[in-house]
Amino acid sequence: MSVTQPRWVLSGGIGSGKSEVRRLLSEHGVRTVDADAVGHLVLEPDGEAFESVSKRWPTVMTEGRIDRRALGAIVFGNESALRELEEMTHPAIFGRIMADVEEFPDTVVVEIPILNHRLDGDWQRMVVDAPVEVRVSRSVDRGLSEEETRSRMDAQPNRSEWLAAADLVIPNAGSLKDLESAVIRVHAQITEG
Repeated sequence: MSVTQPRWVLSGGIGSGKSEVRRLLSEHGVRTVDADAVGHLVLEPDGEAFESVSKRWPTVMTEGRIDRRALGAIVFGNESALRELEEMTHPAIFGRIMADVEEFPDTVVVEIPILNHRLDGDWQRMVVDAPVEVRVSRSVDRGLSEEETRSRMDAQPNRSEWLAAADLVIPNAGSLKDLESAVIRVHAQITEG
């Protein structure tokens, strides 16, 4: 399968470095979308999923807003609650993303931290890969506890499942400079042909 395709899903587990890869690709002129940022929008008071989520889990409400960290503490580690949340939010998230990129003719990369996305059409997947302990360390450095990080990891596919789903793997176990070099190579692969 050729890697020169206009539509890419960028994924990988928590702490793998997806957001950094998205940022670097954007700096190289690739149009990128952050599905998590879109997820924030649909949970805002005027967002499509606000009412259903706030009614389902009223304890996550703080001053009229959904506390995403409190919501995460409920759904990560509880498969049925996570699935319920995804049923409430994913149609709006993926609907917004598709509306945003459907007429865009050039390469676009959408960062999505799940395997089973709901994007229509022929999307290929690039996976950012790092060892579990590196990912835990990065997540803790960003403010999550080790327990929260491992709970979220347990709710996600494991490393071998991410790699099995990849059309393209971006290694990220080293320094930022190493990652920048890898992204330059990926940029050439996905935009030239």
